[in-house]
Amino acid sequence: MSETSTARARRIWHWLYQRGKAVVVILAILIAFVTGYAMNGDREQSGPGHAASATQPATQPASQPSPQPAPAVEYTCSMHPQVRMPNADDRCPICGMSLIPVTNEIAPDEASPRSLTLTPAAAALMDVEVSPVIRAPASVGVRMVGKVEADETRLSYITARVPGRIDRLFVDYTGTTVRQGDHLAEIYSPELLVAQEELIQALQAVDRLGEDAATSTFGTQKALLEAAREKLRLWGLRPEQIASIEESRSASDHITLYSPVSGIVIEKHANLGQYLDTGSMVYTIADLSSVWVVLEAYESDLVWLRYGQKVQFTTEAYPGDTFTGLISFIDPVLDEKRRVVRVRVNAQNTDGKLKPGMFAKAQAHAIVAAGGKVLAPGLAGKWVSPMHPEIVKDGPGACDVCGMQLVRAEDLGYTTANNQADPLLVPATAVLRTGKRAIVYLSTGSPDKPSFEGREIVLGPRAGDMFIVHEGLNEGDRVVTQGNFKIDSALQIRARPSMMNPQGGTPATGHSQHGTGDEGNAQKHAH
Repeated sequence: MSETSTARARRIWHWLYQRGKAVVVILAILIAFVTGYAMNGDREQSGPGHAASATQPATQPASQPSPQPAPAVEYTCSMHPQVRMPNADDRCPICGMSLIPVTNEIAPDEASPRSLTLTPAAAALMDVEVSPVIRAPASVGVRMVGKVEADETRLSYITARVPGRIDRLFVDYTGTTVRQGDHLAEIYSPELLVAQEELIQALQAVDRLGEDAATSTFGTQKALLEAAREKLRLWGLRPEQIASIEESRSASDHITLYSPVSGIVIEKHANLGQYLDTGSMVYTIADLSSVWVVLEAYESDLVWLRYGQKVQFTTEAYPGDTFTGLISFIDPVLDEKRRVVRVRVNAQNTDGKLKPGMFAKAQAHAIVAAGGKVLAPGLAGKWVSPMHPEIVKDGPGACDVCGMQLVRAEDLGYTTANNQADPLLVPATAVLRTGKRAIVYLSTGSPDKPSFEGREIVLGPRAGDMFIVHEGLNEGDRVVTQGNFKIDSALQIRARPSMMNPQGGTPATGHSQHGTGDEGNAQKHAH
């Protein structure tokens, strides 16, 4: 009986277990069905058809145009406008500053992408100042440095014209001041003795013949006498020395060398007892009453320098004294390593203050008219020596020093016409330069509505605080001389054409590796 009851109980529990599993499955199916139905209802409630029926009358069509997506906003750095980021929360990868939005739109009152209109308050904060473009002669001072040298045209070389031996030196050290005609040395020369004997014999032959001799014989002896005299003269004997030999009818085996010029002995090449050959150097004498000042000018300053131009210079030895000279030569060859050109100045030195080797600081002042010609009204109608600029005459002729024909002052790069058009000048502070390009910003607005427009111009040489303008501006244009870089920076932030980015838009720079731009930003977040 007990076993029968136990088997029955087991069968009941088995039946309940099987039915429980079926109930669980049925309950799971019901729950899934109810959940799906609820989600489908929510989708139908939020659909466009439902919204239309809830907000519109039955007669109005249910379809509406889909809203346009908001324009993408770029963010940039106020210090590095080449940086472009899509998120405002990003920071500049270069300096770490917070970013600001980029506005590429052109305001209605801005005529072109290069224009920028500001409020009076913004212009005041930028401290903008403007100046007019003017026409005037370009005045500039060119600074140069160099040193004093001896005038090569005033150097004299005392040489031995006959072989011999130095038996006496009257000037036996360098630096001695000599005058023209002073004796320098005494040389023993056997060849000179023979030449003097030839002169004496020729003179005696002429005396013996007398004037009653045959014409041909007398003429021959007379020619021999003149040849003997000329030989001694070419060997360095002065006319009074030759006359003394003829008067005394006696020859000497010594010859005295005399100084042909006044000056200073800057080199002594021979010593007492030294034997000399024909052409051997004995002394070098420099006439320092006129000296050269050899200066160095940069190639950018050559446009202001002309032959015959006045130059003022000072020396370390006499800091309070100012000396003057004239440019006598401009080297046609440029020093490729140092990018300078040698400029030679002729200066008078009658008081002897200027000594070869002195350091000099010089300045040349030039006034340049249109066409790059130096304005010099004082040379109007004048003629100048091409070798000696101090020789200036009222008409054509020959130079008093070298005999060369004079040339017109206009042929040397000068202009003497006062009515010639002046060059166009713009303040140097108004120009933003990027190598080949030059940008200025013109003030085109009014005090109530400050407006500025960028313009690319073609510059000439710089004249002090001004630039000569070849193209791009007109007389009277008002250009920004202070605050122009701030205006250019504002245009760069707006992705407008600017100094560094003439095309406008996002500049192509080398900062992409820092994550600038959308692609760089994606790369940065990916890492």
